[in-house]
Amino acid sequence: MRQSFFGLNIAVSGLYTAQKNLNTVSHNISNASTTGYSRQQNIQSASKPINTFDGTGMIGTGSEVTGVKRIRDTYLDFKYWSENIANGEWSKKAELLSEMETTFNEPSNSGFTKIMDSFYSSLQELSKDPSSPAVRALVRENGVTLANYFNTLATRFERLQEDINDQVRVTVEKINSLGDQIAKLNKQIYAFELTGQAANDLRDARTVLVDELSKLININASEVKYGKLPNGEDDIHFVITIGGNNLVDHYSSRKLVLDQRDIRLNSEDIPNLYNVRWDNGNELILTGGELKGLIDVRDGKDGIKGMDGTTATPSYKGVPYYQSMLNEFVRTFAMAFNEGYRTENGVLIDGVGHVDGFGVDTDGPGPATATSGLRFFTMFGEGNIPISSDVFIDGAVGMNAIKAQYQNITAKNFTVGLDVMSNPNAIAATNVPGENGNIDVLNELLKLRSNANLFTEGAPEDFMKSLVATLGIDSQQAKTFSSSQITIVKQIDNRRMSVSGVQLNEELADMVRFQQSYKASAKMINTMNEVYDTLINRLGVG
Repeated sequence: MRQSFFGLNIAVSGLYTAQKNLNTVSHNISNASTTGYSRQQNIQSASKPINTFDGTGMIGTGSEVTGVKRIRDTYLDFKYWSENIANGEWSKKAELLSEMETTFNEPSNSGFTKIMDSFYSSLQELSKDPSSPAVRALVRENGVTLANYFNTLATRFERLQEDINDQVRVTVEKINSLGDQIAKLNKQIYAFELTGQAANDLRDARTVLVDELSKLININASEVKYGKLPNGEDDIHFVITIGGNNLVDHYSSRKLVLDQRDIRLNSEDIPNLYNVRWDNGNELILTGGELKGLIDVRDGKDGIKGMDGTTATPSYKGVPYYQSMLNEFVRTFAMAFNEGYRTENGVLIDGVGHVDGFGVDTDGPGPATATSGLRFFTMFGEGNIPISSDVFIDGAVGMNAIKAQYQNITAKNFTVGLDVMSNPNAIAATNVPGENGNIDVLNELLKLRSNANLFTEGAPEDFMKSLVATLGIDSQQAKTFSSSQITIVKQIDNRRMSVSGVQLNEELADMVRFQQSYKASAKMINTMNEVYDTLINRLGVG
C-alpha cells in the first residue's frame, strides 16, 4: 500500500537527483583545468517501482543516483603509454646530441677548419723565412691553439658524460618514487572500490603518474584479475612491469639501484659511472624511455666490445664514440706529423716527419748546433705540463714500439711538446743540419694536410668533416624521430581529451538542464502541497 504522501516523495527524489547531478557538474567545472582529470557523470536510474495494491500494475517511485562514473577510454591510455616510451627516448637523445653538436662549434671562426687553416698558414709562412723567430713563435702558438681545440672538446665531452650520469641517477630516483606513489594509490583505490564505489579521482591521479613514468622507462601497465572478491566482483590488481620484472605489483613496488662501476666500460669513460639494476641483482632490460636515451648517449660506442672484452657497448654513437674518434685523430695526426708514419693498405710506412729534420741553427752557417730528433706534438704529463720528446718516446725503438707510445695520446692530453714550447728554434724545417734555407722537411709537413691516405675518410680535414657530419646526421635523425613521436603522443592525448576532457559548454548545458529538473521537481512539490492542502483542509468545509 502506498504512502499517503507518495506523490510528494516522488517529487522529492527528483529534487535530490537533480541536486546530485548539479554537484557532479560543479565538480567537473572546478577541475576543467586539472591535469589528468576525467569528466565524471552520474549514473541515474528510476528507483524501484512498487506494485499497486489492486494488482493493476506497478507504480514508479521516482529517480535515484546509483553511482558516479569516470568517462575514460582505457585503450587510449595504454596506447599513450606505449608511444610515450619512444617519445622519451628520442627526445632525450635529440637534446643531448644537439648539445654535442654545439661542442664542435662547426662551422664557425673558432671551429676546427679555421684553426687548422691558421696552423698550416703559419707553417707556410715559415717555409718563406725558416729563420724568422717571430714566425717560429707563431707556428708554436698556432700548434698550441690546435691542441687546445682538442683539449677543450675532450673536456666538454667529459663534463657532458658526467652531467648525463647525474641525470641517470635523478631519473632512477624518479622511477622509484613514481613506483612508490603508484603502489600507494593502488592501495587506496583498491580499499575504496571494495565498497562498490568508483575511486574516480584517485584513478585519475594514478594515470597522471603512469603517464610520467612511461616517458622515463619502458613500462607495461595492466590490470590483472586475481580471482573473485567475497562480494562476487573481480579482484583486480594494477601491475607495472619493466622488461618482464614487476616495478609495481598492486600494493608493493620494487626498486632500481645504482652501482658505481669498478671497471670502466669504455677506455674514454670518466670513472665511477652508474650501472642500473634491480634491487635483487637482476639485470634491468631497457628498450625505451629517457633512461635508455641517457645511457645510450653516455655509454654508446657503436656496439663494440667494452674494455673487459665481453660486455657490448650500446649500439649507438654516444659520447665515448666521439671521444674515441677524436683520440684516433690526434694519435694518427701526431704520429704522421712527428714521425712521418702513416698506414697505407694496412701497412705502416715510414715517411719524413718532424723528428727527421733539424731546427734553425742559431749560430748561423757552420757547425750543426740546431736540435734534431724531436717531436713537435707530445702530451701533458704531471702537473699538466707538456713532456719532452724523449720522455714521450720513453726509449722505444722500432716503428711498432714507437707507434705504441702514441696510444698514450688522447684528445685531452694532446699538446705541443716541451722542447718546442721552450725553444721555437727546435721546430724542424730542414733535412740537413745547419742549412737554414733548406725547407725539405717543412714541405713534407705541409703535404700532410692534403694527404688523402692519412685516414680512412681521407685528409685530416676530411676526417673531422666526416665526424661532424656523422654527428649531424645522428642528431637530425633523433630530432626527426622525436618530432614524429611528439606528434603521435599529442594526437593520442587529444583523443583522450576528446573523451575525458571537460567541455565547459557541455557542462553549462547540463547545468541548465539539471537546474530545470530541480525547478520542475520543486514545482511538483508545490503542486502536491496544494493538492494535499485542498484535500485535507478544504474538503467538507461549508
